[in-house]
Amino acid sequence: MKHSVTPLKQDNFSEPSCSPAQTTFKLLLASLAEEIIGQQVLLERMLIALLAEGHLLVVGAPGLAKTTAVKALAKRLEGQFHRIQFTPDLLPADITGTDIYRAETGLFEFQKGPLFHNFILADEINRAPAKVQSALLEAMAEYQVTVGKTTYALPDLFMVMATQNPIEQEGTYPLPEAQLDRFLMEVKLGYPRPEEEEKILALVRQRRNADSKINSPMFVVKQAQVFAARSEVFNLHLSEALARYIVDLVAATRDARPYDQQIATWLRYGASPRGSIALEACARAHAWLQGRNHVRPEDIHAVAHDVLRHRLILSYEAIAEGVTADDIITRLLELLTVP
Repeated sequence: MKHSVTPLKQDNFSEPSCSPAQTTFKLLLASLAEEIIGQQVLLERMLIALLAEGHLLVVGAPGLAKTTAVKALAKRLEGQFHRIQFTPDLLPADITGTDIYRAETGLFEFQKGPLFHNFILADEINRAPAKVQSALLEAMAEYQVTVGKTTYALPDLFMVMATQNPIEQEGTYPLPEAQLDRFLMEVKLGYPRPEEEEKILALVRQRRNADSKINSPMFVVKQAQVFAARSEVFNLHLSEALARYIVDLVAATRDARPYDQQIATWLRYGASPRGSIALEACARAHAWLQGRNHVRPEDIHAVAHDVLRHRLILSYEAIAEGVTADDIITRLLELLTVP
């Protein structure tokens, strides 16, 4: 399906100078772009998830810098990073931690698992069984881990980036649609352009040279700066008209009959109110990263596909006709009147 994009209306807000926090995050994005080439969308979405206190599900073929990107972000943020390779024999205790008996004291002592780090890379999450997936998703939603009768709080700064390989499906455990809703966004990665791949080759050669040095100094964003930036994001101005637009857009995924009868036949289930909350938060973060103090319609459009695509359950008719969730979102963005 190919559709023309509805022209976006501009508001009359004047653009103030960037705040110190906005400047810091612009420098952070520029620093990441020096190390990760050809995946600008992924870098921006990671920062949006960080600012909106959410988690990312990244779908892409192997070798597209998913692991490298989240490691690069973790290096530039104050906190601890841990990578978990999901496999069919993984157990919930392997990621949450477990009680260990200490013979010298005769007591059980809780040994924290990798979830107690600030930044988690859940590599190939669909390779682990449902119990492990549920343990991770519970921690993502509740920011806590319960072992036995005791509940342990996770760090205040806690972010999960899970990856899925769309190529191999044998021996995998697809995430249930209801659990996919726990992710703030689902980002689909494509291959870099040829000119970007040439730059990747040059960067790899530079890294292999023992005498090479990083051109720009590495700086670390403090956790206090992240929390201050989040406060600015959630205090960003969002007009009542745009808030209503977000609600109408999400509601249209549940019942599209007022807009297009054909779309209604393609959708079995739409996004929940969690989708509305995620769309508003991501639109605010996107606007803030652009250096603005208010949300525009184009901020909503920029993140709508990533926020909503994994929250839509398509009908058999849509699958048979080759219609994707992105096609439906694009069409709804065209049909709904932009305030």
